[in-house]
Amino acid sequence: MQHILFVCLGNICRSPMAEAIFQQLVADRQLTDQFAVASVATSPEEEGNHPHPGALETLRAHGLDASAHRSRPITAADFAWADTIITMDHSNVANLKRLAPTPADAAKVHLCLDILPDHQHEAIDDPWYTHKFELTYQELAKSLPAWLDKLSQTPA
Repeated sequence: MQHILFVCLGNICRSPMAEAIFQQLVADRQLTDQFAVASVATSPEEEGNHPHPGALETLRAHGLDASAHRSRPITAADFAWADTIITMDHSNVANLKRLAPTPADAAKVHLCLDILPDHQHEAIDDPWYTHKFELTYQELAKSLPAWLDKLSQTPA
């Protein structure tokens, strides 16, 4: 079983959207016995909050539901649990590498769009600021199948 952790600043927009999309991809490919998926924040600011209404609305428009999700900050236990940590922007990468309990944990951290050769080193902008939730969805919907392809070829 591979454990995949999605991370963004508040865990109310990008990472819960990624979690919902990835869970659906895993289910669609009948890989639920091979992957466990979760999402967390680098900041405690939104702890306990539901996803942003714009994230929920966008997910619903694509047949997904993250309404049961509650934000929570990353812990050392999350680093230990995760095999792969996929994050959304450069500040998330820096924060996670700083928070990582060990160098091996820091090595688990990847920028989401780096999986796409034509989008390496690009961030997924925070729709909390941009209000472009559909763009966020599309960027995740383009990159996450590539992550699942790659991770499906990686031994657990």
